[in-house]
Amino acid sequence: MSRASANAGPAARPLAELTAGFAAVPADVLVSDVTLDSRTARPGALFLACRGRTHHGLEFALDAVSRGARAVLYERDAADGEPVPELAAGTFIAAVPSLSERVGLIADRFFGAPSEQLTIAAITGTNGKTTCAWLLAQALAMSGRPAAYIGTLGFGPPARLTPTLHTTSDAVSIQRQLRELRSLGAECVSMEVSSHALDQGRVDAVRFHTAAFTNLTRDHLDYHGTMEAYGAAKARLFGWARLAHRVINVDDAFGARLAGAPSSAPLTVTTRAAHAAALPRGAQFVRAVRATPDPAGLNIEVESSWGALSLPVRLVGEFNVDNVLTVLAVLLAWSIPPEEAARALAGSRAASGRMEMFGGSGKSPLAIVDYAHTPDALANALRAARRHCRATLRLVFGCGGDRDAGKRPLMGKIAAELADEIIVTDDNPRSEDPRRIVADIVAGMGRRAPLVIEHDRALAIHLALGRSGPGDVVLIAGKGHEDYQIVGSERRPFRDQAVVVAELAGRPA
Repeated sequence: MSRASANAGPAARPLAELTAGFAAVPADVLVSDVTLDSRTARPGALFLACRGRTHHGLEFALDAVSRGARAVLYERDAADGEPVPELAAGTFIAAVPSLSERVGLIADRFFGAPSEQLTIAAITGTNGKTTCAWLLAQALAMSGRPAAYIGTLGFGPPARLTPTLHTTSDAVSIQRQLRELRSLGAECVSMEVSSHALDQGRVDAVRFHTAAFTNLTRDHLDYHGTMEAYGAAKARLFGWARLAHRVINVDDAFGARLAGAPSSAPLTVTTRAAHAAALPRGAQFVRAVRATPDPAGLNIEVESSWGALSLPVRLVGEFNVDNVLTVLAVLLAWSIPPEEAARALAGSRAASGRMEMFGGSGKSPLAIVDYAHTPDALANALRAARRHCRATLRLVFGCGGDRDAGKRPLMGKIAAELADEIIVTDDNPRSEDPRRIVADIVAGMGRRAPLVIEHDRALAIHLALGRSGPGDVVLIAGKGHEDYQIVGSERRPFRDQAVVVAELAGRPA
């Protein structure tokens, strides 16, 4: 089926079917689409006006109706003082208590419960979600399973992704994407699930088959406040109704606690520990015995409940051993034969902006573009880059604005400890003063490697590469796959990879 036909919306449905059990609606109100964004409202649509962190959806109800919305459901609780606008005649409007908690269910009903027809693996954790979900989708496809991916890189079959704005989209968009993927012939989906999505209930109506956990390190404390709250959001996924499998990295301290929590879902743990004897009772295991780097990537020797395997993978970085174990564990839990799983992983490629390598031959330094934007991820990326470095390791990085400021000095400290030269630049400063962000980073450096501050990110990359030659490595961290830079409220086209390619193009082969 073509994407165009897959995009054709469902037939109009009675609104009463969508709200059955929590809101009484006249039987004659029909809706032909569902949206949370007034700008995407189409004739016949249902507009869901929820209370947000800074605005209430009712502020945009008139805009939705002007674009043709047939009905408006709005969130109205006891403490809510948002005025209800007068809408055009013929527009149905009704209050629904706790509407935000019901958005996923409404969308699931409208799009025909697409997750019931799919086998979905949910990948969560601070680092590794994108790599794991991307590798899993590729490996499933190579194993003959019609597979798709949803996450930071977009959504769709691995060969043709449609970009999205967030790791996990809003509850309506998720159901729309799942319906489209099913219409395109997908039978299984590998899906990144963020802590924000879990905390905000965006995936509450998705029927997950398998939940996989990578790790928990500092991130998103601007939103969650504490590591305890952050971990609790992640843990929600492992109490999902009808969960068929759990895959958990027990080398992570939070993962070990998670694996010990009561659950009826079968458990497979991943580990690099020397002995599997201390693993949770009844759990199956996938254990890396050794990992050897080579010019093409890594060779990983694995012992497991399914037998021993040798895995040659085209991935850079010791931390990718954990990612490969997670993906392998899901494949084995899904009854894919071990040798078939190994072949599929060997044929899979790294995601864009995940230790993505350029140059490294002739007169060129090796440039690596990576999404590392947390302290743990930056440390892992620098250690991985060091293994490919024969001379000087240079780092270009910054931190995002309007996000957890507490991690900035931590990342500065890691940079000073692990890089030979540092160029601090702008990431996505958003509404913050870039000078303040850089000052926060530099404050953590103490006794540091040679440092340059260059706010223009393209110039910073040019500077680092211009100083580098054969045997040197330049790690450009923080933005990875992103093809934009957010300055103030403006989203400007920008891609680290494009700057790198242009700079290296002039080097002799």
